[in-house]
Amino acid sequence: MITVFSARKVITMDGNRPAATHVAARDGIVIAVGGADCAVPWGEFKIDDRYADKVIFPGLVEAHAHVMAGGVWRFEYLGHYPRSDPDGRTQPGAATCGEIVEQLKKRASGTKPGEFVVGWGYDAAFVDGARIDRNLLDTVSADHPVAVMHSNFHVLTASSKALDICGIDSMRGMEGVCIGPDGTPTGELLELDAMAPVMDRCGLSLQEMTDERALRGYGKLARTCGVTTIADLFSNLDDEEVGMLHRVTSESEFPVRYAPVMSAMGVDPAEAANRAGEIRARSTPKLHLGSAKLFTDGAIQGGTAMLKPPGYLARPGNGIWNMDMDKFRDAISTLHSNGIKVHVHANGDEASEQTIRAFEAAILRSPNPDLRHTIEHAQLAGIDQFKRMRALGLTVNLFANHLHYFGDVHLDRSLGADRACRMNACADAWDVFGGDFAIHSDAPVTPLAPLKTAWCAVNRLSMGGRRLGDSQSIAVRQALHCITLGAAHVLKLDDRVGSIQCGKYADFCILDEDPLETPPMDLADIPVAGTVLGGVPTQ
Repeated sequence: MITVFSARKVITMDGNRPAATHVAARDGIVIAVGGADCAVPWGEFKIDDRYADKVIFPGLVEAHAHVMAGGVWRFEYLGHYPRSDPDGRTQPGAATCGEIVEQLKKRASGTKPGEFVVGWGYDAAFVDGARIDRNLLDTVSADHPVAVMHSNFHVLTASSKALDICGIDSMRGMEGVCIGPDGTPTGELLELDAMAPVMDRCGLSLQEMTDERALRGYGKLARTCGVTTIADLFSNLDDEEVGMLHRVTSESEFPVRYAPVMSAMGVDPAEAANRAGEIRARSTPKLHLGSAKLFTDGAIQGGTAMLKPPGYLARPGNGIWNMDMDKFRDAISTLHSNGIKVHVHANGDEASEQTIRAFEAAILRSPNPDLRHTIEHAQLAGIDQFKRMRALGLTVNLFANHLHYFGDVHLDRSLGADRACRMNACADAWDVFGGDFAIHSDAPVTPLAPLKTAWCAVNRLSMGGRRLGDSQSIAVRQALHCITLGAAHVLKLDDRVGSIQCGKYADFCILDEDPLETPPMDLADIPVAGTVLGGVPTQ
């Protein structure tokens, strides 16, 4: 049966028919867009007026977030600003180190002795009091190991009991294991290799953070903010997980299309390429498989991203590589030559540089058009690097949310005004890529909310109300493109999602207001009234 949805306005993001009042769907796809009679040539239809006073917009596409955003709420939220969990409950977080300790003590009181007490979302730059270390976490409980994952998910702080259980003392001398003046570990662990022993023991392992509970919570979060297609940028995707993904995403009630990206870290590149190709064949309309993820550096605000000179403004060191660069180049070459699309985490400009060079060498050896390899974050990439990416057929997914949530840190501590005011250079990216790029939240690092991400790209305001330059701001319509068609392009799904047009999935985001008529400062505050997936309103 054909259903024709009526609306106050239909914004299609399709240049051939930018606006309408009705959209017709059959068998999960759009068959016509126009007025009330748009479906007449197609046969019998019914009118659905439930959105008659709303704005129908393409389903939003989040091309870089993590399924742990749905699962990490099983632990104690310690961020410095309130956030909503998958069930819509507001979690207040903590503003001081004292509040952090008290929240963890409360969590410990309900936890069996010997089990880990875990918090997440802490950021030393925004919390009053001395930076947390193992000595402070030791005051939480004598009976529990304690671990706190920082908001960037590239730094973790552990108590003495946690360090002992996980054998961290034996890892002295490893890059990322911070040592204090007394010659012992401070409890702060930087990047994957140093954090892994604690993450694997405390419930923050990749396997546990990508389980069914996390996936269902992720779907809830996505639906709440108008997302109908969402990526997970780091999953194991072993047979057990893929089987679970098939089962859950095939449920009619599961509200999103899901695009998990397989980790290619720490495995033989040829095996990773074979695995990615194998699971690609198991894709469905609601489960998109077959791409791979590599990491280069860490996080700018954590001081672990790799920067070109002059390096960090007021931090020691110049970042940490998460992969040996020779192994990284070999992995890029092998994955590319086997036709596997690769997403590469590269925050700093030096990380972007090494990534571009690796792809350039791989592409010269083995031309393979439009794999659409993507440099993720690329926060300090310059227009010169964007031009080289475009020439190679690469694209980029910029971390626009950083401008708001960490902008004050970048201005004052990590980068200084010169670089902070051009970071996440959306205007340059638009000039070079012509809209074929995305912006993202990296949830749970920052909240999942694409309209907020668009707001960040348009307004470039920090949490402290400071503007990170005007030259890299983009217009509202451009920002909306980046969270619909641009993000779909990055995921190689732009033939199926990202706009409302004949032949694409009938996936819609229902808004209370027209984002093109809303003042730019109010863009993030537009209420999401619901979503439609494959022509069916979600619950």
